Amino acid sequence: MDLGLTGRRAIVCGSTKGLGRACAEELLRAGAVVVVNGRSAEGTEAAAKALRQQTGGEAIPLAADLNSDEGRAALLAACPEPDILVNNNGGPPFRDFRSLDRAALEQGVAMNMLAPIQLIQSVIDGMAARGFGRIVNITSVTVKMPVAGLDLSSGARAGLTAFLAGIARTVAHQGVTINQILPGYFATERLREGFRASASSTGKDMAAVEQAWKDQVPAARLGDPAEFGKACAFLCSAHAGYITGQNLLLDGGLFRGTF
Repeated sequence: MDLGLTGRRAIVCGSTKGLGRACAEELLRAGAVVVVNGRSAEGTEAAAKALRQQTGGEAIPLAADLNSDEGRAALLAACPEPDILVNNNGGPPFRDFRSLDRAALEQGVAMNMLAPIQLIQSVIDGMAARGFGRIVNITSVTVKMPVAGLDLSSGARAGLTAFLAGIARTVAHQGVTINQILPGYFATERLREGFRASASSTGKDMAAVEQAWKDQVPAARLGDPAEFGKACAFLCSAHAGYITGQNLLLDGGLFRGTF
């Protein structure tokens, strides 16, 4: 399927690895010009080079910290008029909520709620004026199904979702959509960090911990980041203009709810 994205300009935050990288790859395959973002200049350059080789697309590396004013300004300078914004930021590590001091709480909210909102503030009016915009926020299944130890991440991402719910309805008539994708258990380094933390705290073998997580999923496996990237690319496509304000669960059936 032609997604109608040839020549569109995209910013994909946190796209040197994991789910962000998978989204960048699929957008490049669809013909978009993609700003690839990470914190490390070396890592970002390497990721952009690899993505160019894999897709033949135009991947522009931009090392910047999304949690700083300077970092966000640099990202927007690299792509002043984006048609697509994929918000993706690292979340707080697994920690007991009792150990979170005020600084840690503020940092978690800044990373997973405030930084995405500030980027959206910067791009949404331009998208509306041009008559096309796709904003996708990568949140988490924990927004709907909290996991102890990821309380700060869950709370901040849920706050982002609620904040944007009304905003999405104000720009839909101007061709701009805002949606969230809620990943379940995908085979990424972040999830493996969780496995290691769980193994360390329980004394269990890491392979046993991973299998226990897989056993919770009706699909009986971890998600493949590539399938996540394809779903993101569709939400960004010319065919998804009637989908807005939605929260798409990609979790292999993990969340056992009707709505």
